[in-house]
Amino acid sequence: MPVALVTGASSGIGAAVAERLAVQGGWRLALNGRDRNRLDRVAARTGGAVFPADLIVPGATEVLVAAASLAGQDRIGLLVAAAGVGWAGPLWTMPGDAVDRLLTVDLRATVHLVRLVLPSMLAAEDGHIVLVGSVAGSVGVRNEAVYSAAKGALGVFADALRQELHGSGVHVTLVVPGVVDTPFFERRGVPYARSRPRPMPPDRVADAICRAVALGREQVYVPGWLRLPGLVRSAVPGLYQRLAFRFG
Repeated sequence: MPVALVTGASSGIGAAVAERLAVQGGWRLALNGRDRNRLDRVAARTGGAVFPADLIVPGATEVLVAAASLAGQDRIGLLVAAAGVGWAGPLWTMPGDAVDRLLTVDLRATVHLVRLVLPSMLAAEDGHIVLVGSVAGSVGVRNEAVYSAAKGALGVFADALRQELHGSGVHVTLVVPGVVDTPFFERRGVPYARSRPRPMPPDRVADAICRAVALGREQVYVPGWLRLPGLVRSAVPGLYQRLAFRFG
């Protein structure tokens, strides 16, 4: 039975994905997160094996992939890269170590995880990689410049990967969620204060991820109307900029 490796599985989208995959069946779950207590609770609900690790630590991705493959006694057939951190505020007030942590967890670690799981997927001519992006990576969000940059890079990374993997049997899905009701905002230091759009439950994103894997979809927006800001930005950039300056 192939292994499904889910990062960020101790809470939020990652935990919701683990629970959906457990109900779906057909996977040995390998669950990664920083919070061992939360991770243990998710594992108790899903039957997954826990691999607590902070992805900012050098070499953590190599250890994680090796351990997950060995514990499952099979190849990793699905990677859901849901781990992520945020930071809110003007760029010039952002500490250097916060920049490094965000870029490492949200981008660098994900790239390395994909690099490490691909050889066995390519050998089997089967596999699926799910990258959890953000609407901030599609249009950029004020006071989240580094987060927007990291998520935007994931989108381009997904595009390039699809070209490299075309015809190989390995699929790549970019999931672009809007505001999700998770501990993300508490941890970034600034709560979500807008009245609209209202945060959606992580289960909604997890459902979209599982459908995308089942159907082989390349890109999914949750909710679907989130495609519109990016289309406006591309079609009428001047209008988009005026709206962005006014509404953020």
